Amino acid sequence: MVQIFSVECLSMPPPPQFSGKPNSGSSNDGNSTLLPSETTVPVTPGVGSAGISAYVQSPDSIDRLDKQPHWNSNSYFEPHDGSKALDSPSRLTSGAKNPAELLRRLSLVDSTRSIAPHIDPRTAHPSLNLSGSIISASFCIPYSLGYESDTGWDVRSRRGTSALFDSFSYLSNSKSQWNHTLVGWTGEIKATSELPVDPDPPNRSGSSMSSAGSSISSVKMSGLQRSASKVGSKTSGSVPVDGSNRKPVAQPHGDTLRITKADREQLERQLLHSRDGKIVPVWLVGENDDENGDVKLKDQPRWRRYAEHELYTLFHYKQHEPTNGRAERKSWADYYLMNQKFADRIVEIYQPGDIVWIHDYHLLLLPSLLRQRLPHVFIGYFLHVPFPSSEFMRCLSRRKEILTGVLGANMVGFQSFSYSRHFSSCCTRILGFDSSSAGVDAYGAHVAVDVFPIGIDALAVSRTAFGDPSIEAKITRIKEQYAGQKIVVGRDRLDTVRGVAQKLMAFEKFLEKYPEWREKVVLIQVTSPTSVEDEKEDTGHKIANKISDLVARINGMYGGLEYTPVFHFPQFLSRDEYFALLRVADVGLITSVRDGMNTTSLEYVVCQKDNHGPLILSEFSGTAGSLTAAIHINPWDLGGVAESINRALTMSPESKAEQHAKLYKHVTTQTVQVWSDNYLKRLLTNLSSFDQSIATPALDKSKLLNQYRRSKKRLFMFDYDGTLTPIVKDPQAAIPSDRIIRTLKTLAADPRNSVWIISGRDQAFLDEWMGHISELGLSAEHGSFIRLPRTDDWQNLTEKFDMSWQKEVMEIFQHYTERTQGSFIERKKIALTWHFRRADPDFGAFQARECKKHLERTVTKKWDVEVMNGKANLEVRPTFVNKGEIAKRLVSEYGKGVGEPPEFILCLGDDFTDEGKLSTGIFDTFFTNIRLQILTVGASSKQTLASWHLLEPSDVISTIAVLNGKANVGDSGSVENAATSNTKIRS
Repeated sequence: MVQIFSVECLSMPPPPQFSGKPNSGSSNDGNSTLLPSETTVPVTPGVGSAGISAYVQSPDSIDRLDKQPHWNSNSYFEPHDGSKALDSPSRLTSGAKNPAELLRRLSLVDSTRSIAPHIDPRTAHPSLNLSGSIISASFCIPYSLGYESDTGWDVRSRRGTSALFDSFSYLSNSKSQWNHTLVGWTGEIKATSELPVDPDPPNRSGSSMSSAGSSISSVKMSGLQRSASKVGSKTSGSVPVDGSNRKPVAQPHGDTLRITKADREQLERQLLHSRDGKIVPVWLVGENDDENGDVKLKDQPRWRRYAEHELYTLFHYKQHEPTNGRAERKSWADYYLMNQKFADRIVEIYQPGDIVWIHDYHLLLLPSLLRQRLPHVFIGYFLHVPFPSSEFMRCLSRRKEILTGVLGANMVGFQSFSYSRHFSSCCTRILGFDSSSAGVDAYGAHVAVDVFPIGIDALAVSRTAFGDPSIEAKITRIKEQYAGQKIVVGRDRLDTVRGVAQKLMAFEKFLEKYPEWREKVVLIQVTSPTSVEDEKEDTGHKIANKISDLVARINGMYGGLEYTPVFHFPQFLSRDEYFALLRVADVGLITSVRDGMNTTSLEYVVCQKDNHGPLILSEFSGTAGSLTAAIHINPWDLGGVAESINRALTMSPESKAEQHAKLYKHVTTQTVQVWSDNYLKRLLTNLSSFDQSIATPALDKSKLLNQYRRSKKRLFMFDYDGTLTPIVKDPQAAIPSDRIIRTLKTLAADPRNSVWIISGRDQAFLDEWMGHISELGLSAEHGSFIRLPRTDDWQNLTEKFDMSWQKEVMEIFQHYTERTQGSFIERKKIALTWHFRRADPDFGAFQARECKKHLERTVTKKWDVEVMNGKANLEVRPTFVNKGEIAKRLVSEYGKGVGEPPEFILCLGDDFTDEGKLSTGIFDTFFTNIRLQILTVGASSKQTLASWHLLEPSDVISTIAVLNGKANVGDSGSVENAATSNTKIRS
């Protein structure tokens, strides 16, 4: 019985190598976390299946919304009546063979059909062995902490990211199908006396609207309990739970705050049982700031610095002036260390089958750090801010580390399609990975990329905005104050990306262009303090000063004693004032110059259900893609914004009602609860929807070695590029390493082995780098030339073929080379190859398709040649020239008689051009009852004739070393081990 092992290699750049050795030659600025071992981020790939379009409308109205889990509309569970409807996602996606097929099948699901709402996810996806638990990782917990050594903790609601906190509350609900735990940094802990006076904590919709907003107070050893008389109160202050009247005593802390181990443990126990669900805090301290469990907190903003100074600004299309890089190196070390501490905390509480859901730009490295330590973990990542185009991402010095960090996830979610497209493009242009609308193929795994616009808890917002008598009273007073005037409302943070300056200049343009509206329209602009570290460093108060100057200029030019055009409030608004303002407004105006998801626009729509005030929304906001019925504007076009304000003010009641109905339907159906469900549903579908029978398992090296040792006559056929060496942009740079040379020489030295390299390379290249191994057989230009072992002469197998076609092909190639920057032509004796590895990936691929069509319309109709797609190249060659033919020739030389054929055949190739030599039919010509076992190097989901896979070229060399007896079967490298783990998860 002949054993044929065939390995097809998928070429891709090797993952970053982690080294624990410090670089003595570089300065670490006295910080051990600046060593390469700390700042080089290795990545082990995630397990993925496919990218799926995620945004599906829910039919529920606001009156039917609740905060309980509802795995119903467009659910991935089967119908509750037990019927096997063909349009259920779980059945419809069964057997999908690739991401595109899975995406097409899911688009056919009827999203309006009622699905059982309370089926356990573990029942719906038994193959995943889910534990039913979700670990959410967010930069900060939902509370701001104050601390005094003698009075203990003062815990208050944190402002901002209300939609995200609402999602956590939803998943932590007692009726949820999930067991939810939140892991987050404590945030900057301050002395209680330094906490800002907050008579009305910030509005958070959802379950925390009436509870989390209340002050949560405790004294030492008293717990995170809430005063019964204060639950639900939005104006409650800090009240000791022991009922005493003593007030916290301020202690001088300077720049350092010391917290005892006992107090830390007390807070952790209390947060674990907090009313908003289980919370596990991450304590961020330096390496030398932990003394017997007592920690010293100093320079706490350092943990934000890299994310908010480097990433936030770049992601919002802003760049800093160049510096010497010293501060950036320090902040990067802190950023990496912070992500490590998050990974440590998650690993402590992780159980097999848990889902880890990571949020936002502070934790971009966390997916890969977790993947290294927990290869089987299911990871979802969601970015709440914009993602920049590759032109901007290239400006980031740590661009590769950031991208590879995210690629440790199984699925990456974004607010809008443009952000997801930018991410995929960056992975292709910066890292060289193949990508599509479905996701990114990285390090042997498919990372799904999808779009999930976040929503708000519309029901809670509606109940609060329309159910509080104090809000009604404030609405009456506002109407009296601005009687006879239209009110344009804007509410933004004091960030440059919020476009407040553009808004004021556009309003000034409006008053200039439409004088009839003077004294009839006012702009009420509320500007709350920023939470972004980089914006806080505006030491010159340039932003605030510019806004103040604009307000003064507008009021001075168009105002008077009885009329003030602009009212600017640089402060936080109370909940009552905020909702009263949104309800009384005639126009909502949002002019962000770059924004993720603007929840103010969503809350405005809910508050306008009676008034139907138009919404003017910047096209650069992440909300614009969802709120398509709003009036979209370019904030940089001041005249256009002015015209939109006039249009909104003059719109007929019918038009306003029609526009608002569309917006209201979207906001009240696509809530934060639906967002949470959709994301988790897509993540689980990605992990379980593929037909597992098509997944290519990892190579069983023990079986391979056993068959090798039992065989007396062995034949090896290797491709070169992408199989023995990685694919590189410059083909001449793909030279074999000393390890490759030694390994092949040892293999070929065994008299029982016949070793051949069958490559598309020309004779000169193979002679130069492989010719000195006399025992090695060489085949150049896909089998056009061969050099037998222990000879120096090449045989031309195509010398009788008419090569006149090359002139016409050369002219066509030259035509596209002149029009494709970075492309070049490689002329071989038999074939012509057009390379576009150095060209723009998208444009190069487009030009290659056009060139192939051109060749097929002309050359292939007149000559017996074929056009083959390779790795970033097109090759034209005679049809009879292929690796299958040379493989057939090599096998036939052994003979067809009994005992003559080889007993062991191992083929390795990297793309479909090598599939010819993997075809069973080639060997059926000579043998009967042949057992063909094929292996591929690359992703387990890759469609191929192979029955096994390795991950990359380095693993091919490791495998050959095992056959040579130079390595143990289990010694296959961390990357291959990760691939094996991934395959086990999928199978």
